[in-house]
Amino acid sequence: QVQLVESGGGLVQAGGSLRLSCAASGRSFSSYALGWFRQAPGKEREFVAGISWSGGGLYYADSVKGRFTISRDNAKSTVYLQMNGLKPEDTAVYYCAAAYGRAVVPGLPPDYGMEYWGKGTLVTVSS
Repeated sequence: QVQLVESGGGLVQAGGSLRLSCAASGRSFSSYALGWFRQAPGKEREFVAGISWSGGGLYYADSVKGRFTISRDNAKSTVYLQMNGLKPEDTAVYYCAAAYGRAVVPGLPPDYGMEYWGKGTLVTVSS
């Protein structure tokens, strides 16, 4: 079992930056692939960024490429999402998720191949 707790959300103006963190508890954090997903009001949950269990695979949605960066710190059992150049359309609840031993993130919806999910943190970008 893995428990995930997101933090770092908030209100920011367009063009600004935020860094989301997701702290994990449980065993073998370094063996888990990790991902960030988001759900805007009235829309389905979508993939944002992912990192393989080894850290060698990085994956991004086209909408965030060049603006967002995912990273992991296995010593701290934490995954981060650095978000720069934020746009109003980035407004959503952001969730982190984990899947044991997964090399490619994401899988197919609706659960994108992820086994564990946090409760989310709200990011609001004002224009």
